[in-house]
Amino acid sequence: MVRRSNNSKSLPIISGIQQVGIGVSNAKEAWKWYRKYFGMDIPVFEDAATASLMTRYTNNIAEQRYAILAMNMQGGGGFEVWQYTSKDPLAPKQKVELGDLGINAIKIRARDIVKTFQYFKEEGLNVLGKIVKSPDGKSHFFIKDPYNNLFQVEESDSWFNLGKSLTGGVSGCIIGVSDIEKSLPLYQNLLGYTELIYKNSGIQNDLAGLGNEEIEYKRIKIQSSPDRCGAFSELLCQTEIELISCQDRKPNKIFQDRFWGDLGFIHLCFDIRGMAELEMKASSLGFSFTVNSANSFDMGKAAGQFAYCEDPDGTLIEFVETHKVPIAAKFGFFLNLRNRKPEKHLPKWMLKLLSFNRVKD
Repeated sequence: MVRRSNNSKSLPIISGIQQVGIGVSNAKEAWKWYRKYFGMDIPVFEDAATASLMTRYTNNIAEQRYAILAMNMQGGGGFEVWQYTSKDPLAPKQKVELGDLGINAIKIRARDIVKTFQYFKEEGLNVLGKIVKSPDGKSHFFIKDPYNNLFQVEESDSWFNLGKSLTGGVSGCIIGVSDIEKSLPLYQNLLGYTELIYKNSGIQNDLAGLGNEEIEYKRIKIQSSPDRCGAFSELLCQTEIELISCQDRKPNKIFQDRFWGDLGFIHLCFDIRGMAELEMKASSLGFSFTVNSANSFDMGKAAGQFAYCEDPDGTLIEFVETHKVPIAAKFGFFLNLRNRKPEKHLPKWMLKLLSFNRVKD
């Protein structure tokens, strides 16, 4: 039975990509870098705790961790910068290559791709190749952070607000899969990426800067539905998922013999409403939840419920139903979302109050 929210939009509702988790060895240092170059300067929470519900993915050990969820107020998803404090995180055993199984790259939105490219080059950042066009004609380039994580900076026309940063927040991910057709039911039917942007195969010229000039890939880009709704849907903006499958070699699993929270992109997280309905839908599609906090969790200044499922290759997908969020924490203004209509977006003026939480360097 499908429950409706006050006789309106049926649940579940997926508003967009809330964040991508990034495992690092020094979260404060990494966050400073992400503030400077990706404008991730609005902390939603900063919290130290025990990941007691994630033992399925941490070798049956309740590990200690420190995490920061930071956003860019120009729009798009944020970063959950995540650090083990009870052990040293492990790096991948082998160099991560495009098409390996897992999150290969985070997509970052940019308004002026040329100016962003030039600035990053002037700053001496690890820019890979040049500005190129993807099969849909969108200009982009690749860059690695100091921790060997790959980002695709691409032009975007989906924004929440105008600001000083050259980039906005997360606009999507490139995810390596073993079989695109087997992965599509999760990304299209469950997560709502229903609009096909392109689908092709062969040598991908726009990926040559990553050292893949002679490798053939299957590749599909899908975009979130234009009728997204929910409290944070306008802030999170339009996003896309690019699934890529290597045809010339057997891909490695990025987190082979490693655990959630180790170095790299640890999960892709979506902001949702209607966790019970989402759990039923996920199960009906063959992607049953593997973790479910069941009740509201508390992460310092924010609270909610979270759950996880896996794509067919084991890439972790997180869902968060936010119950409380600090809109202007320094003034004691916290918003309880449980009493709002799930489909209704928050007023723009209210979301802009998050800027009072900005961290300046």
